[in-house]
Formats: sequence, structure tokens, C-alpha cells
Amino acid sequence: MEDLVGQQNKPAADSGSRESERRRTILRAAIDVFARKGYHGCRIADVAKEAGVAYGLVYHYFKNKDELLETVFDTGWSGFVTRVRAVVEGEGTLAEKVRGIVDVAFEAYRVDPRAVKVLILEIARSPAGSRINRQTAFVDAIRLSSELFSVARERGELRPELDAHLASALLFGNIEMGLTAFVVGLADARDPAALEQAKAQIANSFLYGVLTGAQAAEVSEWKPEKSATKSKAPKRS
Repeated sequence: MEDLVGQQNKPAADSGSRESERRRTILRAAIDVFARKGYHGCRIADVAKEAGVAYGLVYHYFKNKDELLETVFDTGWSGFVTRVRAVVEGEGTLAEKVRGIVDVAFEAYRVDPRAVKVLILEIARSPAGSRINRQTAFVDAIRLSSELFSVARERGELRPELDAHLASALLFGNIEMGLTAFVVGLADARDPAALEQAKAQIANSFLYGVLTGAQAAEVSEWKPEKSATKSKAPKRS
């Protein structure tokens, strides 16, 4: 009986897996097209062609390109916040955690520059941007990381006159503008050393502005890492 039930349930499980895979394929194609053509230049037909699926299948999973963009934001942002939370809730000094958050953001760009480009540029440009609750998303992220600044102030790491929420907002602002320099081509994303230098510059300039004198004196500069293996850097799009 158990074997029979298992055989009956297997097709349903396989079908669900195929559905999920198709949806992911379409979402990946949407990211690539949004990054290449921009929100206004993107058509559902372009997404279908990029994904290698029938035009109507895109509408089976997403009612329009606005919903596609909303899903791109929700998926990308939730993943970023999850990784930031792991840094905030982990062990380490304020300096180590700030560098960890910067590293999370730049690693996301190194792995998937087109997705980060869409999150930074296309969400704000699109009509869908008004329906995507970016404000709530950003506020949640700021509140999350502000916890580490509050704890750091209690430990004497953070300058006592600084507001934890504002310090958190400034950190994310620095990271966003640093990534924007790569997204718009002001910095060379094809050079791994440039990404490492950017991480170091953002973290160090921020930290020396918020740490107490004693803590700042003890912090050694975060120098760019030299990759042990040669890997191809992501192409600019």
C-alpha cells in the first residue's frame, strides 16, 4: 500500500518541481532582460524568448512585467536581508560586522551583477516601483542593523553621541552608492581588485567616522584581498 501511495504521489511531486523550475527560469530571464533593456524597454515577449518558453507561459506565472519586477525585488531583497541578519546576529566586533555587511552586498554583486543592477536602478525607474514597498523593506533592514550599533554603543565601540538608526542608514547609503558606481560604469566591475578596494574603502571610511577614538586606533585597515585563484570577473551590463 505504501509503495502504491508513493507511486501516486510521485507524479504530483515531479509536476510541482517542474513548475518551480519553469518559474525560476522565467524569473532569471526577466532579470537579464531588465538589466539589458531596462524596465521600459522590456517586453514579455523578450522575457519568453530569453527563457526559451512560449509567450503565454510567462503569463501563466506572472500577470505582467510589473509583477515580474516585484518578484525580482522580493526575492533578491529577502535573500540579502537574510545574509545581513546572519552577520548582525553572529559573533564579532562592530568593525568586523560592518565589514561583513559590506562583504555581503559586494559578494551579491560579484555573483549576480545584473540582479543588483535591477534592484538599484530599475525598481526606482518603473511604475511598479510605487507598488513595491521599498520603504518598508529598507526600514526593516535599517532597524535590523541598527541593533548592532546599539550594542556597540553599550560596549563603548560606537561614539556615544551617534544615533544607531542613522548610523545604520548611513552604512546602507554608502554601500548602495558604492555599488551604483559599478552598476553605471564609473568603476570597473571586470577587475576583481577594484571590487576588493571598494569594499575596503567603504568600510574603512565609514568605521573611522563612527568608532570611538580608542576603537578607531585599534582597527587595522581592511586591505583588498588577493585572490588565490584566477577567476573571470562578471561582465558589465
